[in-house]
Amino acid sequence: MLKLTGLDEVKAKVGEELGVSDWHEVTQEAINAFAEVTGDDQWIHLDVERAKETPFGGTIAHGDYTLSLSAMFSYRMFSIEGFAFGLNYGFNRVRFPAPLPVGDKVRMRAKLGSVEDIPGGAQIMVELTFEREGGDKPVCVAESLSRVYTG
Repeated sequence: MLKLTGLDEVKAKVGEELGVSDWHEVTQEAINAFAEVTGDDQWIHLDVERAKETPFGGTIAHGDYTLSLSAMFSYRMFSIEGFAFGLNYGFNRVRFPAPLPVGDKVRMRAKLGSVEDIPGGAQIMVELTFEREGGDKPVCVAESLSRVYTG
């Protein structure tokens, strides 16, 4: 795991890859649970029989499910330390260029895109690319924004 401590170390990594996660299997049980929690019960995610008739050949993960894996993957790949606290500030440019079929595996690549000074700390943008095992296009690309504060 990559550990960055303090603003100088973080800034020194701009433009560099922070890591690539391990593969994570997407199960129908996880998709069902995500639908239950979010209220997104679109049939393409839940109705296994009906989804077989689509061009995808089965159910696919919610885009928001895929994006939500970013926290788990990030915590396993890198840490940013030496600050009083940090906050998720949101996402820019979120896209889902390809479906993520249930039963497939996904992983995430993270690259430090930018660090900008803000009052009391810094805003950090990490470029996220989610890859499906054997896929030729990413299933999600996004820019994750975090803010860290010194005190």
